[in-house]
Amino acid sequence: MLKSFNANDAQLFADKWLSAFGLNRLGANTNSYMWHVFSGGNFPSISGQEALDAYKTHEAAEYIVLSNDRTAAISTITKPDKCNASDYYIFPENLAWTLAMTHENGWLGPYFAFHKDYKLLNQTNVSNNQARLLKLKELAIAQSKGWV
Repeated sequence: MLKSFNANDAQLFADKWLSAFGLNRLGANTNSYMWHVFSGGNFPSISGQEALDAYKTHEAAEYIVLSNDRTAAISTITKPDKCNASDYYIFPENLAWTLAMTHENGWLGPYFAFHKDYKLLNQTNVSNNQARLLKLKELAIAQSKGWV
């Protein structure tokens, strides 16, 4: 974990998430579960195993994990594969894509969705991740030579 955010920051992440994926949320009870934008068909997404498979193919230099109750969020450089919460969202900070895990997984969800500007945003994520991996490789070489 890189950073743990307070409830105010978590709410800001939720607001940004809803601005990206929930603009057309009329009729979807996003107050209870933000992922209702997907289950209600208000934003295009893929679900179930297809969503998990899509998530596996996406990388970022940093991931945000946001609780559905919007009171907790963390950032991590390690791609999350589980969380203690039953409903949560994983996304890069620029929101190029999102994975929404639900307490209804298998029936409703999980969901994976792409930002409307996905191609441009994801190119940035790929570049940033490549730069991070290069830095880690350089650091490992420096450490192996006793330079750090």
